[in-house]
Amino acid sequence: MKFLFLSIIGFLSVVNLVAQHKEEKVTDTLPLNYLPEITVVGRGSKSDYQQMPEIVGTNIYAGKKSSLIVLDNVQGNVVTNTMRQVLAKVPGIHIWESDPSGIQIGIAARGLSPNRSWEFNIRQNGYDIAADPFGYPEAYYNPQLQAVQRIEIVRGQGSLQYGPQFGGLVNYILRNGSEINKKFEFETQQTIGSNALFNSYNAIGGKTGKVNYYSFFDHRNGNGWRDNSRFFTNAGFGTITYKFTPKFSLTAEVMHSHIRSQQAGGLTDSLFYIDAKQSFRRRNWFDIVWTNPALTATYQFNKKTRLTTKLFATIGDRNSVGFIPSITIKDSINTLTGEYNNRVLNVDQYRNYGLESRFITDYKLGKTTGTIAGGIRLYTGTTHRRADGKGTTGIGYDMTVIGNYPRDISFTSGNAAVFVENIFRIGTKLLLIPGVRYEWLEGSASGRNGYASTGTEIILQDIKRSRTFLLAGIGTEYHVTKATELYANISQAYRPIQFANLQAPPTTDVVDPNLKDAKGYNADLGYRGKVKNFLQFDVSTFYLEYNNRVGTITPAGANYRLITNVGNSISKGFESYAEFNFIKAFSKAKNTDVILFSSYSYTNAKYSGDHKDAATKGKRVENAPKDIFRGGLSLGYKNFLLTGQLSFVGKTFSDANNTVQPAANGQNGLIPSYTITDLTATYKFCKDLNLKAGINNLLDERYFTRRAGGYPGPGVLPGDGRNFFISVGAKL
Repeated sequence: MKFLFLSIIGFLSVVNLVAQHKEEKVTDTLPLNYLPEITVVGRGSKSDYQQMPEIVGTNIYAGKKSSLIVLDNVQGNVVTNTMRQVLAKVPGIHIWESDPSGIQIGIAARGLSPNRSWEFNIRQNGYDIAADPFGYPEAYYNPQLQAVQRIEIVRGQGSLQYGPQFGGLVNYILRNGSEINKKFEFETQQTIGSNALFNSYNAIGGKTGKVNYYSFFDHRNGNGWRDNSRFFTNAGFGTITYKFTPKFSLTAEVMHSHIRSQQAGGLTDSLFYIDAKQSFRRRNWFDIVWTNPALTATYQFNKKTRLTTKLFATIGDRNSVGFIPSITIKDSINTLTGEYNNRVLNVDQYRNYGLESRFITDYKLGKTTGTIAGGIRLYTGTTHRRADGKGTTGIGYDMTVIGNYPRDISFTSGNAAVFVENIFRIGTKLLLIPGVRYEWLEGSASGRNGYASTGTEIILQDIKRSRTFLLAGIGTEYHVTKATELYANISQAYRPIQFANLQAPPTTDVVDPNLKDAKGYNADLGYRGKVKNFLQFDVSTFYLEYNNRVGTITPAGANYRLITNVGNSISKGFESYAEFNFIKAFSKAKNTDVILFSSYSYTNAKYSGDHKDAATKGKRVENAPKDIFRGGLSLGYKNFLLTGQLSFVGKTFSDANNTVQPAANGQNGLIPSYTITDLTATYKFCKDLNLKAGINNLLDERYFTRRAGGYPGPGVLPGDGRNFFISVGAKL
């Protein structure tokens, strides 16, 4: 509660400061209310956090809880996608830190699950990149943050523009070379670090006549902080934009990524406290090949009227091989065969295709100007899943299957949607932003779900679900001063039935014929803005109702498990962010900065209802810490900037039963609170030459953020201990 007290005091201070500086001109903010979809932002500022403008491209962000992170200004290790540093100023972001390579980003907010960020709508340059945004929304691929220009984050109300999600939107905007004003430029960033970390990022870009282009190749490899944690990533991206006329342009782009990582597996609690670096799984591997092509057409009718159409695809392969029983079962050589036991193989193939077209324009309504945005979406996706295959007895990555895969299933999803959202400007200070979205969604599953003891095939239950949704919401902004505003919104959201809920083995599980999609709504009320050029802030409260949560229970007296809606949950709380520049507030010095920032969230997430055979009512939602605090101090002089950051995450439960005592296998039990300290420094020799270095987990804290029941290995998954990096970058 001490963090809550500090945040309340900080809020009162902000209000007092705002009262003293009414109608001050903002000199350190985004220059326009209309921001192009890809552009350079944040130049001339040392802050990595910005407020989203009212409109970006064809999207409306007025009235929404939003954040924009400028990667050029992030003081942290972007090489390994260290999200606690990258998103330090976005309050309430809960992060799973169990991947030393930064390959698998797991983030959530407001009591939702961080599992591969699946409660957020994850996008790249405005299009989907998750495995399947409806039936299997796990983000196996995430872009290399060195290649990202900015990250746009919208809580809750993003559901009207982007579809099914409760967490909101995370949109990675990649560099496209639009800021380059010469025919050719070469950029490189070379990084080394602890545990044999090596990263090489190299890019070329330029502009000539009607064409601008950008392309990069990124390679990263390392051994990981824990034993048996080797990895490599290779990613290549290319984009080219051709401006046929000043109004019409066409952009083609493609991203291709290949990732392979050795998975150290989980630990029991006792093993973790003895030596968190140890590993008892050296034969477990994970391999991802991901390709995202896209084609974007933009037509600018005039300054305030724009049409964009995106054609996009996700072509992904997810392969895993390993020995995955509980960590209490040793992966040892079989004395009868003289070899290890056979590993288990799992293969997913994702083939998704979509189209989104969006239109925005201003119009006159009496003496005021309104803005209307609308769009359509068409999507089809297929996931081919082969699982539980018998693998080799080897150690390295090997997807050779012995026989066939017992489970061989095809999942399909189809989606069509239309949305419209409008800004009504009432006077010079008040905005009302109502919106509505209509969706049609269909999901189905077919195939073999295993073999019976007699050897006959077990055919999957014939399940096909088709339904429609009508989502509505409204937001508002009231501009207290030119640079500060009150905002509020409420909007409906839903989460579709997942593929996993459509593949119940008929011999053990039954899918409730009345199984419903999860539905609910998000609400925000807050105050945000800037005071001159030395203070920016955003403080708000939120309320999230999440109904019809899907789970598995065993009905009384039954010999089967029932996949059904187990209850509702409610998350409510407080989110705050403030950043204060002492030098700009109290001095006229131009070459010095002393910047203090703080972000804090309090989340009270509990189950509010339960199924007659479940017992979740009144219990805390799993993976939902009450307190998350991140704060830091940056000291800058001329071209040097040093930042120290502290990250505190409160304790949380790992299961809905709120188990406190750790299980013998480490899969259930309390996840203790932890505090991590990071230190980062940057020196710019000149505009085009820089040196970066940092120490992550400076005090070498032993902590874990996750208990896993399956991949990447059952049990406690430790976070990394102390490690460092040093990086040199140049542009030619």
